[in-house]
Amino acid sequence: MLHGTLQRHKNGRSQLTKVCCGLIRTIGAAEQPSRAFHQTKKLLATKDSVQPSEEKVGAFTKIIEAMGFTGPLKYNRWKIKIAALRMYTCCVEKTDYEEFFNSFQMPDTLNSWFLVAQLHVWMCLVRMKQEGRAGKYMCRYIVHSMWEDVEQRGKVMGIDSVALKESMKNMTENFYAAIFGYDEGILSDDHVLAAAIWRNLFNKQCDDPRRLEIMVEYIRKQVQHLDAIPGEDLLLSGEVSWRPLVEMNAQSIVKPAAPMYNDEGL
Repeated sequence: MLHGTLQRHKNGRSQLTKVCCGLIRTIGAAEQPSRAFHQTKKLLATKDSVQPSEEKVGAFTKIIEAMGFTGPLKYNRWKIKIAALRMYTCCVEKTDYEEFFNSFQMPDTLNSWFLVAQLHVWMCLVRMKQEGRAGKYMCRYIVHSMWEDVEQRGKVMGIDSVALKESMKNMTENFYAAIFGYDEGILSDDHVLAAAIWRNLFNKQCDDPRRLEIMVEYIRKQVQHLDAIPGEDLLLSGEVSWRPLVEMNAQSIVKPAAPMYNDEGL
């Protein structure tokens, strides 16, 4: 009888062990989808998932662009070059340089003109870099148009060729340094942007914080104003407008009127 009792007890423990193991496997199988779901949720929250997908290019395009050439673009290159020239022209002709000179007591010189012009060119570059490969291609010709214009203005003013070459060398170095500073400022807070303006636009010679405040507000609203213009319109027409240096009546940015152009992009 004792032997039978021990045998039943042993069999009962064996069955209990099987049941417990089965229950553990069942719970593990039930928890596995939960862990997988949690992992999926984590992946959806990553930085790449919320950003717009980059422009897809083929292997041939990647090869020729790695060699320094430009692959096929969304729009005709000739149209983009014309649009780039027009956009630079808007930076020059639609900006009230006298207002800048008078408001900030800047000398009426080629260098002062260039400091104001490069600021507006930079804002155009910031906007066009958002338009993929075609926008970056357009940026190259905006900058190219700027340097050609600077050289022609220097010649018209009668600046000696040697002095003009040296001045353009200094302007080139200052331009790319200014771009780096403005980029950092527009991505940071107003303090960083004000410091970039103080260094690059005012040449570290501004003691009035109100002037820095005006320029910080001016840049912020202009960038927002350019962002409201559809990218296709900019790539085909290059027409941009600028808001006043000082707003008489503060208001939110109004979507600018769409530019007019024909089927040829003119």
